[in-house]
Amino acid sequence: MGNTTSCCVSSSPKHRRNNHSRLEPYRPEPELSRVDTSCNLQHISDRENLDDLPMEYNPSDHPRASTIFLSKSQTDVVVPNRRVREKRKSLYINHHHPGPVRRKYSSCSTIFLDDCTVSQPNLKYTIKCVALAIYYHIKNRDVDGQMLLDIFDEKLHPLSKSEVPSDYDKHDPEQKQIYRFVRTLFSAAQLTAECAIVTLVYLERLLTYAEIDICPSNWKRIVLGAILLASKVWDDQAVWNVDYCQILKDITVEDMNELERQFLELLQFNINVPSSVYAKYYFDLRSLAEANNLSFPLEPLSRDKAQKLEAISRLCDDTYKDLKKLAKKRSVSADNLTVARWCPAIIS
Repeated sequence: MGNTTSCCVSSSPKHRRNNHSRLEPYRPEPELSRVDTSCNLQHISDRENLDDLPMEYNPSDHPRASTIFLSKSQTDVVVPNRRVREKRKSLYINHHHPGPVRRKYSSCSTIFLDDCTVSQPNLKYTIKCVALAIYYHIKNRDVDGQMLLDIFDEKLHPLSKSEVPSDYDKHDPEQKQIYRFVRTLFSAAQLTAECAIVTLVYLERLLTYAEIDICPSNWKRIVLGAILLASKVWDDQAVWNVDYCQILKDITVEDMNELERQFLELLQFNINVPSSVYAKYYFDLRSLAEANNLSFPLEPLSRDKAQKLEAISRLCDDTYKDLKKLAKKRSVSADNLTVARWCPAIIS
C-alpha cells in the first residue's frame, strides 16, 4: 500500500508492471511546507500521543476505551432478565438443537479447551462474532442524528444489477444475512481471522472519524471497504481490487478504487492498529459471544496438545528465569537474610 502507483489506481498486477515500465527517472523536488501545499491534514506524528485525546472519542485507537459494539450490545439490558434471555435466544447465528443447551465443564480427568486464542483466532466463530457486532451497530444506531455519505449508499452504488427495493433503508438486516455476506468475502478471498478483527477496528474508526452511522442502506459497502483495507494492511499477499470484482460480479474496479480512496481519506490515512487495541477487540468479541450464548467449540485436551503446552510453558519459564537473573542486583541487603543459628538456652 505504500506504493503510490498501486493504491486505489492500478486494477491488476499486469497494469501495475506496465505503469512501472513507463516511469520517468526520479527527480528530487524542493521541499514544500504544509502552508505552501494548502494541506490541513493532520500529520500522523501529531496523533501518536493518544493519551491527550478523550478515550470515548477514539475507541479504535485507545486501548483503554470501551469498544462501541460492546456498549451498543449492552443497551438491550434494560428489561427483566427473562425477556433478555428470550431476546438473546432469537439472536443466535448458530441454531442449537431443541432442548436445553449443554455446556461442557472441565473436571479432574478431562480439560476442555477451545482452539481460539488472541494470536490464532478461530476463523468461523470470529466471523460470527464480527457479524454480531455489526448487527448491534445497525440495530442500536442513532436514528435522529443519522449522517450518510454517497460513496456508501447502496442505492447510488449498487453491488448487484438487481433492483434495490424502494424501502431498502427501512428494514434492518438480519444477523444471518450479515454473517453470510462477510463469510462469502472471507471464503472467496481466503482471508484470515485476524483480518476480521482488523475489519471491525476500521469500521468503528470510520464511524468515529467521519461521524456517520451504519444503517441498512450503507452497511454492505462500509463492511466491504473495511475488509478491502484490512486485507491489504494485514496480509502480506493482499487481494487485488479486481479480485473482489470476481467475487461481486456486478461491481466495477473503478468503484472499488473510489471506495478504497474515500475510505482512506475518512480514516485520515490512520491505518495503524496497535497490538493492545487488537487484543482489546479480540477479548471484547469473546465477551460479546459469551453474553449472547455464542460459545466457541470445546474439545478435550489431548496428550499431544498437553505436551505442546508443557513445552511452551517450560520455554517461557526458562526465559523468565534468564530475565530475572539479569535483573538481579549484585548487592543484597542483609535485612532479608534468614540464617538458622544454634543458640544455647539459658534457664534461670
